[in-house]
Amino acid sequence: MNSPLEVAKETMEGFEAAYLGSAKKIPEHNALIFTIKNNRISLLIGGGSGHEPLWGGFIGNGFADAVVCGDVFAAPGPEAILDTIKAADNGFGVVIVHCNYAGDNMNFNLAASMAAEEGIETRTIRVWDDIATGSRFEQEGRRGLVGSIYVFKVAAAAIEKGLSISEVERVTCEARDHVRTLAVAIKPGSIPATGKPTFELSDDEIEIGMGSHGEAGVKRQKIVSADELAEQMLDLLVDDHQLMPNDEVAIMINNLGASTFMELAIVNRKVLALLDEKKIIINRVDIGTFLTTQEMAGFSITIFKLNKNLSSLLNMPASSLCMKI
Repeated sequence: MNSPLEVAKETMEGFEAAYLGSAKKIPEHNALIFTIKNNRISLLIGGGSGHEPLWGGFIGNGFADAVVCGDVFAAPGPEAILDTIKAADNGFGVVIVHCNYAGDNMNFNLAASMAAEEGIETRTIRVWDDIATGSRFEQEGRRGLVGSIYVFKVAAAAIEKGLSISEVERVTCEARDHVRTLAVAIKPGSIPATGKPTFELSDDEIEIGMGSHGEAGVKRQKIVSADELAEQMLDLLVDDHQLMPNDEVAIMINNLGASTFMELAIVNRKVLALLDEKKIIINRVDIGTFLTTQEMAGFSITIFKLNKNLSSLLNMPASSLCMKI
């Protein structure tokens, strides 16, 4: 990197350059606006920097229209969010999707209130897919993770179909409540500004449920085989989701930062075999790097339980820098 203090800004400038003129950075903010379509609702996503390609890699046709980010591991400020809302709005309102963290909740809610005072209608949906935090009966206390991508993909498709802002909010919340994620860390991540690890982990240990900022997980244990680890994690996800035979799901295997596609493929092989044994129908599989922390080795598994409508919305064609459907 260049200066640690410029990481978030230069990252967003890099995303802007990669979109080859289809996205423009908002001056003074770590925010991008994709080519806004007239006569419809706009979709805004955002959160802290440091988890790329989330958030900046997921604007485009069939994905979000705008993105706003804070500094590394920090929520964007309310003024930055408000300016992005105003830039994205074309008179039909703005749907906002972000992860469930205290700073994000406070700042996005404040910005939405400020936008309302200026006559802009907004709907804000928090994503809480991390099953390592809170029981399935207390989902509002859970963190948001990479499952947010499936949630805002559904929101974008609902907007493309011409649903009202209330209906877009309803179906986005439905998608949010059907997504579950669990992560495992094999090696700690680091903080770009200092280079220091986000947590300590022995070479022979892993931590299941580790958060993307280094938050404690639910279980620290000795390293086991990929198959055994995948089975442990999938059992927790299936139980939390209360999945039954003939349920239909989308699966995401996400690299937390320093793992390889080879490792992800090995995990995916076991996950899909276990789901097949349980007679759970696989609708879609996404394997890759979607939400990361610098230098963190490990992966997450996301299960999105589908119905006919959610399946249709998820699989509507879409294209962004970092995912195509």
